[in-house]
Amino acid sequence: MANITAKQVKELRDMTGVGMMDAKKALVEVDGDLDKAIDFLREKGLSSAAKKADRIAAEGMTAAYVDGNVAAIVEINAETDFVAKNEKFQTLVDTVVKAIVAGQPADMEAANALEVDGKTIADLIVDATNVIGEKISFRRFELLTKSDNDAFGGYIHAGGKISVVTLVEGSTDENVAKDVSMHIAAINPKYISREDVSEEEYKHEEKIQTEIALNEGKPANIVEKMIAGRMNKYLAEISLNDQPFVKDGDQKVSEYVASKGGKVTKFVRFEVGEGLEKRQENFADEVAAQMNN
Repeated sequence: MANITAKQVKELRDMTGVGMMDAKKALVEVDGDLDKAIDFLREKGLSSAAKKADRIAAEGMTAAYVDGNVAAIVEINAETDFVAKNEKFQTLVDTVVKAIVAGQPADMEAANALEVDGKTIADLIVDATNVIGEKISFRRFELLTKSDNDAFGGYIHAGGKISVVTLVEGSTDENVAKDVSMHIAAINPKYISREDVSEEEYKHEEKIQTEIALNEGKPANIVEKMIAGRMNKYLAEISLNDQPFVKDGDQKVSEYVASKGGKVTKFVRFEVGEGLEKRQENFADEVAAQMNN
């Protein structure tokens, strides 16, 4: 068996970005041949990526990017929150969101097929999975377009935990749109206007509020009036236009935007891991698991 030196291990790590133990193991397997070690790692890397496919990736980052009249928002997931602080992962997210704006794909299949410096986004995700050592998943994206008379406001909160893009029509003031995006990040409205709420959702909530009022022992003739008030409050809480603006509680969001000559016509808000099952694992167990690998 070849005598593997620290210099060889470092050289292989620099070329491939893998961890020290993986680099050493690869060199041992091929008796110190650097080229064969690279091939070995590529093969092992693809295998490792496949084995990670069933892991839960519910952490990671979101990102928003605006370039002229096109904006994009993306979410890329990993297994642990630590990865969001990894420079390679952050670079990957930045690369993907900019590629989405440039390529304007129609769906996830087209997005994964976009090429950046000769590699598809799908390839970049696999490479990141192999190098970082966790399952990396490009979960979703959304594109927005505008005219020259409108404004985008992009906002990224807490290092990418939440990203928002807002489209304001009738105003070219990006600061107004960004202010609204900050509000959306904090308050998380479901709709722009109460008119956007479906009849099905309205009836569902109305039924719940009716049952609550009846269970409180209110007379039937009073319940109807109570429900009207409660439903009005409910619609105001979930509709952006009706919400008190976070920077000025005396104004509704719609009033603030209108005072600047515009109106919000679309927003997209991504929060990392929303709707995904998150792995419950304490830090001590996670470290022990890493040491035993």
